[in-house]
Amino acid sequence: MSNTRSSILPDERRRLIAERLRQHGSVSVSGLEAEFRISPMTARRDLDELERRGIARRTHGGAVLPGLSSHEDSFLQRLEMAVEAKERLAEETLKLIEPGEAVFVDSSTTGYIAARRIVRENLQCTLLTNSVPIMQLVCELDAPQVEVIGAGGTLRKLTRSFVGPQAMRTIEAHFADHVLFSVRGLTAEGFLTDPDPLESEVKRAMIRRARQAVVLVDGSKFDRPALTQIARVDEVVMILAADVEESSLKPLVRAGIEVRRV
Repeated sequence: MSNTRSSILPDERRRLIAERLRQHGSVSVSGLEAEFRISPMTARRDLDELERRGIARRTHGGAVLPGLSSHEDSFLQRLEMAVEAKERLAEETLKLIEPGEAVFVDSSTTGYIAARRIVRENLQCTLLTNSVPIMQLVCELDAPQVEVIGAGGTLRKLTRSFVGPQAMRTIEAHFADHVLFSVRGLTAEGFLTDPDPLESEVKRAMIRRARQAVVLVDGSKFDRPALTQIARVDEVVMILAADVEESSLKPLVRAGIEVRRV
């Protein structure tokens, strides 16, 4: 165990605890003591704070994920999570896109990392997105073959994305070959979910307007329902999955969905 664990700032430690919760579904006070070299009182105080934010539900001796979550981490917080898995998903998306195609990309950090790879490769395509970071990316990097159509509207600062009627009108005025998107949770019943209804609305519109809907997920997304429904899983053509147990993917394969593990 690293001796630097105890010197981590409280906000960073709580972010790491929240990530453990998403990965494993629960954490214990004793486990946090050992991992972060903190006292039981500090561990309980951290869990109380995460419960106050809606990230955790306190239990005797620890905490679990809330059953239905309307909590969202900020874009920058999510950008630091499961980075290696997201990079592998991005690599796989390059194999799906032919030169000259149009691609919807949502405001997820997984979608952003996929778009970043597309831009860095200067892949000839048009990206249609409501994500401000993707728009900035194309402005900052030299990728003359990548065109961008940005959906404006009401800015959600937390996700750095545009939502609402104006964003919806832009999306619904276009068609694309693919949509690359991620979700907060994929339920056992086959629903794709997101904490925010306006983000869900944008993702639904992208799915409707795309010839092929591709959802990008890692193992933390399964059996973790969020507040609002985006779509049923059978509305997507393909699932790219990183670090997902085979048992979680079998029902999707049986439903006739193409699943690629990366």
